[in-house]
Amino acid sequence: MNMKTLLAAAGLAALTAAGAEAQVKVGMITTLSGGGASLGIDTRDGFMLAIEMAGRDDIEVIVEDDQRKPDVAVQLSDKMIQSDQVDVLTGIVWSNLAMAVVPSATAQGLFYLSTNAAPAQLAGPGCHPSYFSVSYQNDNLHEAAGAHATNAGYENTFILAPNYPAGHDSLNGFKRFYEGGLAGEIYTELGQTDYAAELAQIRASGADSIFFFLPGGMGISFLKQYADSGIDLPVVGPAFSFDQGILQAVGEAALGVNNTSTWSKDLDNAANAAFVEAFQETYDRLPSIYAAQGYDTANLLLSAMDKADIDDTEAFRAALGEADFDSVRGGFGFASNNHPVQDIYVREVIKEGDIFTNKIVGIAMEDRANAYTEECSM
Repeated sequence: MNMKTLLAAAGLAALTAAGAEAQVKVGMITTLSGGGASLGIDTRDGFMLAIEMAGRDDIEVIVEDDQRKPDVAVQLSDKMIQSDQVDVLTGIVWSNLAMAVVPSATAQGLFYLSTNAAPAQLAGPGCHPSYFSVSYQNDNLHEAAGAHATNAGYENTFILAPNYPAGHDSLNGFKRFYEGGLAGEIYTELGQTDYAAELAQIRASGADSIFFFLPGGMGISFLKQYADSGIDLPVVGPAFSFDQGILQAVGEAALGVNNTSTWSKDLDNAANAAFVEAFQETYDRLPSIYAAQGYDTANLLLSAMDKADIDDTEAFRAALGEADFDSVRGGFGFASNNHPVQDIYVREVIKEGDIFTNKIVGIAMEDRANAYTEECSM
């Protein structure tokens, strides 16, 4: 069964690598409908691509749509743990959903491997030996954006993000490494699509630059309205505001914008080249950071399965912690609180033929861990 056929299976309820009985059962709870659907679809597709490429017959993946609703995510988690008896949970995109699911899952003895959401609470006092963030710590890309804004000479930046855990982490991260002043700071509604009021505040603020974190449909709406507003200020953001899905929807308005990312399709290493080629061949589109993180998460899990039995919790946990796989990001390891140590790049939005995408133009931070290691008591 090829990957396109596999992912077209009705309902996407249960995806199995092959016909043999699975030794590890994975529950993927991710967003497959609504304004954030592209993020979850890329997460799922990247994860499943890694399993398909590995040709494994010892892993089963059950995929469900959380609809970007915490209560739905909790219901799905309970079902997967109690009825499906999964060994590992993964896939959540949004930090408010992660906060609703992860503490309960790890308390019940499951491993949680985060493909994206990595709120500060789970890196610091809420850390757990069986919780691994394979993506980053939420603050990281925003810290790098703050460092970049400082290096670019911006002195009066207007900053905004949605009012949920990742939004607070983003602005805290930006301010941690930004040395200028703030022309304004706004928390918008999660899922908001009308930014007329915020753009009016930016216009009146005297800002010399803008930093925003608005993933998925929120970012598309903001960038389109910003382009139509007549405001002409340099914009800085994290990769989430300039991923492949957003760029195709926004178009010319995003050209030239700098954004920070732990991954880019032009990273020069063999694992990344193989991933980008296989993803394009399988799905007829360029991968995003969400797809790259899903792919790495699956390969981390597979690497641990090669070293230990998942029923041996301590051994399997140690195998995960070794991060013995070829990451598409190149150098990759875990800090003491099970969050990545990795480089963070500056990318520029460009156009290749008819496709809007990103290219690396510099490094914002090298071997960055996170600000919460000392708050984690593991």
